[in-house]
Amino acid sequence: MGYPETVTPRARLLPVISHAKARIALALATALTTATVTAAQAPKAALDTTRINAVFKQYHRKDSPGCALGVYRNGIIAYARGYGMADLERGVPITPATLFDLGSTSKQFTAASIALLVADGKLSFQDAVRKYLPEIPDYGATITLDHLVRHTSGIRDYAGLLSLAGWKLEDVTTDDDAIQIIARQRALNFPPGTKWDYSNSGFFLLSIVVQRVTGKNLAEFAKERIFTPLGMTKTHFRNDHNAILPGRALGYSPLEKGGFRNDMSSWDQLGDGAVQSSVEELVKWDRNFYTPTVGGQALLDRLQEPGTLSNGKPHGYGRGLFLDTYRGVRRVQHGGAWAGYRAMLMRFPEQRTSFAVLCNVGSANTSKLAEGAADVVLGGAFRRVEVVAGGASSQVREADSAKGMGAGSVDPHRFEGIYFAETEQSVIRVVSQGGGLAVRAFGTIIPLKPAGLERFRAERYPLEIEFSGPPDVPASAARMGFRGEEGASYVRVAAASPGPDRLAELAGTYYSPELDASWKILVKEGRAVVSGRGIGEDPLDPVFEDAFTAGPSFLRFTRDAAGKIAGFEASASRMQRIRFERGAGNAGR
Repeated sequence: MGYPETVTPRARLLPVISHAKARIALALATALTTATVTAAQAPKAALDTTRINAVFKQYHRKDSPGCALGVYRNGIIAYARGYGMADLERGVPITPATLFDLGSTSKQFTAASIALLVADGKLSFQDAVRKYLPEIPDYGATITLDHLVRHTSGIRDYAGLLSLAGWKLEDVTTDDDAIQIIARQRALNFPPGTKWDYSNSGFFLLSIVVQRVTGKNLAEFAKERIFTPLGMTKTHFRNDHNAILPGRALGYSPLEKGGFRNDMSSWDQLGDGAVQSSVEELVKWDRNFYTPTVGGQALLDRLQEPGTLSNGKPHGYGRGLFLDTYRGVRRVQHGGAWAGYRAMLMRFPEQRTSFAVLCNVGSANTSKLAEGAADVVLGGAFRRVEVVAGGASSQVREADSAKGMGAGSVDPHRFEGIYFAETEQSVIRVVSQGGGLAVRAFGTIIPLKPAGLERFRAERYPLEIEFSGPPDVPASAARMGFRGEEGASYVRVAAASPGPDRLAELAGTYYSPELDASWKILVKEGRAVVSGRGIGEDPLDPVFEDAFTAGPSFLRFTRDAAGKIAGFEASASRMQRIRFERGAGNAGR
């Protein structure tokens, strides 16, 4: 679920669900990896497998979870290999046949299911969601199926809502739990169609639409209409967390002091995630984009049709697929993250080459791994690249047109400070770090590197931030967003310093009818903290008057006519302005 990674418990930015039997011969043949290339599959130009393997070097170990890689050319496997372990306790290696949870990479199969039903004449992308889901509130504006499949509905993210309400990944949650919490929401993040904002709710609700239209759940429908026709005999939507899945990789997350812990989920929702597959099986889906067996060209066109907002502005998302470029080359891709799993299926249509990267460790950056493999295989097709100093031969980066344009004569300290975006209900803090700048946002610290006089890029994410304001004085505003996008507008705010009396005013219990959950504000050792089931305990860091950040969340307190604290609104990734009332109601959990 989740891309760029789903909201997990504690509403963190990055986290945000069937494995089939691995071939015994492959498992016995090698303790760590397998590479399979048949004569019929062999590409005309040999691949530099040494450089490809270097991209995955950190996972080539018997004491670490890892990844499986599939390189596809013209819809056949050109190279496939496993790195690391599928099961650390039993010493089972990852192979190309190992099954992984695809997380949000699953969304393209949900979108394809809806597109097939459109082709069948059983529904339309322009149908109102409430035609099939009358329990969804009427927010005064029509939400269509196309809004759901394109992330423009404004519906808050159900995975984040359940997490804020106290549900943990190890808890069992059902379709009813997800529908109920979506139905409890009194407002949208934004009017439908006016903005693009990733939300797992849309694709989960599409799975319910499939069930209500066909009488079959999404797992049954996709098996009948997509997986079986393509010969994907082991790929499926997993809708039972108790199902025994031979050959699957277990999910892990790294521990701060070394080693790993189990990281699995018992959530049973479909649509936004839950497909289980391997790099050996995903090639059959990739082949369908070149020789369509399922859905014909019409299906491919619908999935890859670029979306636009209500004002006509494009947003770069098709239906279940991101449509962008990499180093000047057109790319179709989608990543995924759920519990300890990470996934990426990245396709370069003009080069008829694709990369599947499936990992069972939550720290893996599958986008970067796929790009690293692509740099090796398709380097000649990309815009000029240069080797990163000190890195492996396969590690390359785009030659920056702003190369040599450091901060120049501009004092980088003028950018330090706190910035707030009203439209996003989001706060960023720009701070000095290691002789440069970094931005504290979304519950993490992101180092920045100069990309112009007042423009910076994140070192590990496709994130840009550009400052503005009169020269020689602290910057008054900033615009931050993913590279190539306009981004959100932030304005500098003066940091508040509430004294003991002000903090004491905040203390109390607050209830949210939208979450059916209570949070407490406590004052400990001169600091206010927020605590609640599932969210743990986070200190409140002042932003401006009556406004605080708590980890990646933003809390804004409100006062009644007498000036007393009445409640607050909480915002986090993909969820805005969730209302909490002071001392009201009783939490159901």
